[in-house]
Amino acid sequence: MKTKNYSTSFTAGESPEEGFASVTNVLLDVKRVEVNGAQMTKVQTIAVILALLFSVTAAAQSQQTAKGANKIEPLPRDLEIQLALSALPPHLRDNATVYVLNPEKGFEVARKGTNGFHALVARTGDDTFRGSWPFTKYRDDILYPISFDDAGAKAQLQVFFDAAEMQAKGTPPEELKKIVQERYRTHYYKAPERAGVSYMLSPILRTYVNPDANDNVATANVPHLMHYAPNVSNEDVGGANPTPEQLHYFSEHGRWQASPDPFVILHGPHGYFIQFVGVTERAAINKEYEEMLGRLCKIEEVWCLPQ
Repeated sequence: MKTKNYSTSFTAGESPEEGFASVTNVLLDVKRVEVNGAQMTKVQTIAVILALLFSVTAAAQSQQTAKGANKIEPLPRDLEIQLALSALPPHLRDNATVYVLNPEKGFEVARKGTNGFHALVARTGDDTFRGSWPFTKYRDDILYPISFDDAGAKAQLQVFFDAAEMQAKGTPPEELKKIVQERYRTHYYKAPERAGVSYMLSPILRTYVNPDANDNVATANVPHLMHYAPNVSNEDVGGANPTPEQLHYFSEHGRWQASPDPFVILHGPHGYFIQFVGVTERAAINKEYEEMLGRLCKIEEVWCLPQ
């Protein structure tokens, strides 16, 4: 007895609907088999095809789910722009370049500026790639308003762009961390070519507390600015790390009781000399952005400033 051989395949990028159409065509063809004993052959063939269909559909859905898991729900556009610009001092906001996150592609220019400063809200910040802790899942609660002058935009800002683009393309988080760490190790990411500044004056920052050690996150009210300090130590610039008492208060309240003296963070080619604003200045910033902070708090409870 001769039987007719049937096979079906799905091309890369074929949708589940197209896959269903392909299998339907095969099933219709099977029904046209006219040979002795064809009934058993038809049943067996249909069973094989259905099993293949379910396997392919499940794989496609799994891929779509995995890619979807990388995506972050964007903030309302006006809120994202306002939050990004809050990183800058008032006199630099109007003419700065602002970026917004497109979950399908990465960061895109929302407004082209003219003063050489660039601002965005990272949802996967550069501190994600520090330490040896496993990065197994993209968080959807990170808020990292940051800005750079022209020198920083050519150097430090690039990792934010790359991370967002690779995340949008579906790169698994553990793979993304390895790629970025390797780029740091091989000096793919250069230190700024000159002295300069990164402003982070926003009243809210939610990110990793001590990324060199673990993946604990917290929401903080710590407006500050950072001067580029490649390969500079605290001893070189007279920096003073916060005292245990200061750190304890910060961990309890998400802000400094009194601003600590400047100190060096992220030691190495991409280090910064960080300086926090005073208590009075911080209160003024909080007041200026009271409405913005309220909107964020309504979107995510963890984005409410600690009391």
